[in-house]
Amino acid sequence: MLKRPRRIRKSSAIRSLVQETTLSPQDLVAPFFLIKGNACKEEIASLPGVYRYSLDLLCKEAERLHAQGIQAVALFPVIPKEDKDPLGKHSLDEKGLIPHAVRVLKKELPTLTVITDIALDPYTSHGHDGLLGNSGDVLNDETVDVLAKMAILHAEAGADFVAPSDMMDGRVAAIRKMLDLHKKQEVGILSYTAKYASSLYAPFREAVGSTLQHGDKKSYQLNPANVREALLEASLDEEEGADILMVKPALFYLDILAKLRERTTLPLCAYHVSGEYAMVMAADERGFLDADKVFLEALTSIKRAGADFIISYAIDRVLPLMIQGR
Repeated sequence: MLKRPRRIRKSSAIRSLVQETTLSPQDLVAPFFLIKGNACKEEIASLPGVYRYSLDLLCKEAERLHAQGIQAVALFPVIPKEDKDPLGKHSLDEKGLIPHAVRVLKKELPTLTVITDIALDPYTSHGHDGLLGNSGDVLNDETVDVLAKMAILHAEAGADFVAPSDMMDGRVAAIRKMLDLHKKQEVGILSYTAKYASSLYAPFREAVGSTLQHGDKKSYQLNPANVREALLEASLDEEEGADILMVKPALFYLDILAKLRERTTLPLCAYHVSGEYAMVMAADERGFLDADKVFLEALTSIKRAGADFIISYAIDRVLPLMIQGR
């Protein structure tokens, strides 16, 4: 036989020479759930090995990961039930959990990139990502006005990127306009461009304490059966000034990620979501899978499909494997 593809697979050294996709710590973003208090650490039942942290402990964890090559964190607030209301007013509190955390993190770890979530669901008593009208529908334009103000708060605190995850129409343009108006041109927008109405978000909602009181999010998040809808959202976000586009979830939507990679020159982020993490951990606990190896393969597949970087709860599981080498 003239053609023997196995010749390039016969040793570890040769395999490394021809490897097409490489996953490194610099490709990963660590998500953190922030709670009030000091020296507080709460394990999340549906996300084994993932915790809610008070700011002091969060800073220590971020410093530990940064020393191992992680370049960015994404912050999500856990708002006490008594501080929630239908309008999500605490989202605009300049002394709130996230603005305060950003200021502290940028002071203590100035080389760490800080990404903040721009959405109302952690703050609203009804659990939706926006303001509700009298009929119970989520109001688009009124919500966008609040999100733009929220983005300015985070930018003024020192956030490197604001990440609108709400899926309201026109929010990227409104946020970009507001940032530029307040001379925050250097602050980037990481847009949740293709955020699908997925069944894989339940552990995340438990983690942030956000429960829908009625309805669902299908009127603003994307239909899992659709591809062209995601491509349209991407073209609009790019026109409106997004700096980075995101696909969420990641593994169930690798085809969307690959199609976007073919169509845009913007960087792409993929969110390896809570349900994708929880499923593997459940199988690992029963001895069906080796979670660490599965996560490394999963994250590599996301990078292979076109992601420039990945938000994942599995960072602590895969970092040792990266350091040791495969």
